Amino acid sequence: MTKNIEKVEDSIERDLVKGNEAIAMGALDAGLMFYFGYPITPQNDIPEYLSYHLPRVGGSFIQAESEIASINMVLGAAATGKRAMTSSSSPGISLKQEGISYMAGSEIPGVIVNISRSGPGLGGISPSQGDYFQATRGGGHGDYRVLVLAPNSVQEMYDLTILAFDLADKYRNPAMILGDSILAQMKEPMTRHKKIPPQTEKEWALTGAEGREPQLLKSLYLAEGELTEHNWKLKEKYDSMAEDVRFEDYLTDDAKLIVCAYGSVSRIVRTSIDRVREKGMKVGLLRPITLFPFPNDRLRELSKKVKNFFVVELSTGQMVEDVRLSVVGDANVDFFGNPPGSIPSPAQLTELIEKYYPG
Repeated sequence: MTKNIEKVEDSIERDLVKGNEAIAMGALDAGLMFYFGYPITPQNDIPEYLSYHLPRVGGSFIQAESEIASINMVLGAAATGKRAMTSSSSPGISLKQEGISYMAGSEIPGVIVNISRSGPGLGGISPSQGDYFQATRGGGHGDYRVLVLAPNSVQEMYDLTILAFDLADKYRNPAMILGDSILAQMKEPMTRHKKIPPQTEKEWALTGAEGREPQLLKSLYLAEGELTEHNWKLKEKYDSMAEDVRFEDYLTDDAKLIVCAYGSVSRIVRTSIDRVREKGMKVGLLRPITLFPFPNDRLRELSKKVKNFFVVELSTGQMVEDVRLSVVGDANVDFFGNPPGSIPSPAQLTELIEKYYPG
């Protein structure tokens, strides 16, 4: 069972599209008005596409002087109630963390795209899932969270970008698309939608105080107890995001082993699951689509009847911690990590699944 991503009816075109371009198209179709960014591979197709197309729909594209400048421009533009976005890759996202924290603290929505590359440090442009902690734990200073959506196809790069804008507005909070260079650079058939989703009136937006009292968006609270109250308010909001958790269940109804994977590697896992199913092994897949909020409840529910889990990540182990926190105490969680520099093959993962399949 999949908790479906909402679709807009009346699709108008299906074409062969690169993942990065799918994100740019999704942003335009979500009503993007402001984009600010700074070049870094492997996400440069996003600003390249938007530099041409965004001004043609009345929006503004600015190549900022740095990653730090670009996120603060997003903060300022989004404070007016307009939809704003930035994109980058791992070390560039690191530079944006202070601004993202300010946005979360000021309750200003916006979309940040991380087409992650390998690290730590400069690393390289090979695919990696080593930014999971940074994305799901806030990344910057303070006690905050960011909505995180993890596509595993070009179509989801498009659909989840539209959804990211809607959820950012719903919760007045930054939302992140977490992809990698596989998804960014590959081409797949994609359906683009006709209608821009309706946007609600933003009473909090800074649009000028003519005819009303001035408004203030801030993250600085100095009065006695004021910051404590604000942080508890934010915590309540982060908890409420659980109603928008999304995941894919694949063949879990009769499974004796459930593999957990997200993003690009989940596609390789699915191929391996199909192969071991042909051998009679009852293996399923739980794929988180929202990394925050994480599908804790679904994993807990599954672990009451399935006692063996196997986590696969393109890292030395990050999401595996959330899986272990989610399952009930007597469930066993094994792990396979494939750090940057190579990609596991279906044959390799098939062999590992057979190894961990309960006898």
